[in-house]
Amino acid sequence: MSQNVQGAGTDVAQSERLKVMTKFVQDVLKISKMMESKEVLYKNLQYLLIPLLVITDLLIKDYSVKYLEFGVSINFIPFIDLLLIYNSGIAFGMFDLDERVFSNIIFVIGLFIVIYLFKLMKDENALLRKYSFALIVGGALGNLIDRIPDGQVTDMFHFHTSNFSFFVFNPADAFISVGAVLIIYTELFYKNEITK
Repeated sequence: MSQNVQGAGTDVAQSERLKVMTKFVQDVLKISKMMESKEVLYKNLQYLLIPLLVITDLLIKDYSVKYLEFGVSINFIPFIDLLLIYNSGIAFGMFDLDERVFSNIIFVIGLFIVIYLFKLMKDENALLRKYSFALIVGGALGNLIDRIPDGQVTDMFHFHTSNFSFFVFNPADAFISVGAVLIIYTELFYKNEITK
């Protein structure tokens, strides 16, 4: 009888160990799935960055329209003043012909470029380049959305030196520029590492 009690005790102990081990494996699998989902999230954050950039751009533009007076320069930081203007051209006011037809053509071309860049971002393997494309796409979408009502884009940051005016730009232009610089940087310095 004592062997039966001992055997039953061993079976209970093994059963408990099996339960603990099963629970441990389940917990490890849960943690692994959580880490995997975080990794997936980390690898796909550029898709969340795009709407964040668009919203940021449009909020700053809206704030500028509400609180800045058109054409009046306000000191902001060295080399950059706040200056509300509108342009129908492309980035940094280039090709501002103040014609709705030209602005519509820019809109259509911009839309095709955004679609193409989004595809490039989706197909890209290098994380830095994905974020670079996301910056460009987010900036371009911000300007496209801003252009819809009246064919013009709102600019508010005037870059200048003491006696020379360079250009007036908006956050979308800055996002596009930073993204382009990052792409050029990765192309020049990390091309071999990116293609591996």
